[in-house]
Amino acid sequence: MTHPPPACDDEALTHRALEHARAGTTDMAHRELRVPLHYYRDSKITDVEESQILRRVPLAIAPSAQLPRPNDYLVRSVLGTSLLVTRDRAGTSRVLLNYCRHRGAMPACGAGNASRFVCPYHAWTYKNTGELFMVPGRAGFDSMDLKDHGLVELPSQEKYGFIWAVLTAGATIDVDAHLGGVGAELDRWDYPSYGYHADREFASDVSWKGALEAFAEGYHFPFVHGESLIGQNTLANTAIYDEYGRHHRIGFPFTWITKLDTEPAAPREPSANMGVVYWIYPNLILANSPVGVEIIDILPAGEPTRCTVKHSWMARVPAQNDDMRAAYDAIYDGVHAAVRDEDFAMLPQCGQGVRHGQHDHMIIGRNEIAVQHMIKVFADELGVALA
Repeated sequence: MTHPPPACDDEALTHRALEHARAGTTDMAHRELRVPLHYYRDSKITDVEESQILRRVPLAIAPSAQLPRPNDYLVRSVLGTSLLVTRDRAGTSRVLLNYCRHRGAMPACGAGNASRFVCPYHAWTYKNTGELFMVPGRAGFDSMDLKDHGLVELPSQEKYGFIWAVLTAGATIDVDAHLGGVGAELDRWDYPSYGYHADREFASDVSWKGALEAFAEGYHFPFVHGESLIGQNTLANTAIYDEYGRHHRIGFPFTWITKLDTEPAAPREPSANMGVVYWIYPNLILANSPVGVEIIDILPAGEPTRCTVKHSWMARVPAQNDDMRAAYDAIYDGVHAAVRDEDFAMLPQCGQGVRHGQHDHMIIGRNEIAVQHMIKVFADELGVALA
């Protein structure tokens, strides 16, 4: 059973969530789904995921708000590849392979503001557009055309508040075609106007697909998040769900949504009444709250049951002073603790169960409809049979 998205109507979305809150129900799949254990633990499948999916589709490499000024840059590793993300003086963003064309050392590190990058090995110098600018001892390379030896640029586009790239040089990129109908949803949030606040990265011993699934259901909220704001402020096992092709949206109603029955003046926009969470295929979670958005970027880390997690947060209203920054620090510390110390304290147990379990399948409930969608999308891409 598919759940195509309704027309964009904020009040209708809130009403759907309110009806579930009143009744103690949730959107459901047609039946349970059985998933073979090798879906999570087969190294051949992990290889295919990286080569045929993750290196061939647009990935959100960085939020636009993380590079707000001309000449801003950052370096991040994605699937073991060092990427240099730049914004030139004209405001154009690029995603470059951070490897010198001479001997392969990394010209850039960290993040900051710079128009040029100098390789630490032999001081070859590159502009932030990727062009090779200067070579010491030029006479030793007198037949080389500098224009042919700039940093390799990956196909990229800046849209909907993110800088996207395909991790294969010479490929094509079409973010709108990749996103389909969910692009209009992202556009409504106006992420380019947000203020980038903080991020942290860590690794975990769980399948990257299993880790993504933790952000696709509220069934676990009272058990894993019972002592934190997620468990205290969000209704358990209650959600509205809509598909956008390979992507989806979930609304997790807050406990106070039922006040709409008795307080006619209460705000009815979805973000005031539920956590609105998107899965952007293949690896991105966008968890929207009334004050900001968590960006959870999950990728495999070299083996089937190990992943990397980059957890970022942006504020809907950029910080203007120290008091706002301190308030945002507290918010981010709280949400990061929920992800790191609650979700990813539990998930390595799932990884161990996948590695050592002698049962032949996992069972995903009807109430885990968004998890089922994730699995079906990947299984279709990977040729894995489900029951």
